[in-house]
Amino acid sequence: MSLLYDHAGDALRWIYDHRIDAPPILDSERDFPNGARFKAAWREMRDEAIAITRDRARIPRFHDIMQEQGAISANDGRDWRMYVMKAYGADVDKNLASAPVMRRLLDACPEVLSATYSYLAPGKHIPEHRGPFRGIMRFHVGLSMPRDSRGELGATLWVDHEPHRLDNGDCMLWDDTYPHEVLNATDEVRIALLLDVWRPRQPADMAALSSVIVSTARAFARRRPESFVG
Repeated sequence: MSLLYDHAGDALRWIYDHRIDAPPILDSERDFPNGARFKAAWREMRDEAIAITRDRARIPRFHDIMQEQGAISANDGRDWRMYVMKAYGADVDKNLASAPVMRRLLDACPEVLSATYSYLAPGKHIPEHRGPFRGIMRFHVGLSMPRDSRGELGATLWVDHEPHRLDNGDCMLWDDTYPHEVLNATDEVRIALLLDVWRPRQPADMAALSSVIVSTARAFARRRPESFVG
């Protein structure tokens, strides 16, 4: 199943690469102006995400949600837990019940297709990988970004082999079809908000293909809501 997923991702990336020319780091003011809403609310989201960790053992690990992602989630025995509140347009109501801040923001931003509080364990390394298709963009907000023993930001996100270290409240819009990896080289959990956002101004054929992909993923998410809840 993982091999089929990888081949499908390769095929989709080839199609999108030939139709949509996009840099790895995108302009959030132009492509996702509602990102400013999430940036302004980062402290509220941080408090909400931390409160959710009081029952952290019930937050699924990424490979519990998607077995195909075991190579990047279960690679080193350290946790990457994902509190999914929206998945490809399908609300995860049980999780949103504990996330009123996120529910309010999502209600105001219909272009956001997926929303997840991401918890990266101390020392966790997510190996280099690529997202499957360019019809969505990834938006990061740093919520609780730990520092190392020297007081420097210790969690690094590499996008297209360029390092990025987000501080609390920092945001970045990027294209996750480029190679990317993450390392939390600290003794604390790194908490970030991850959004998948509909890409504007797609060619008509790519917008149609993106709609089919998102609709298919949404149908699977609605059939398996229990996978998002521990």
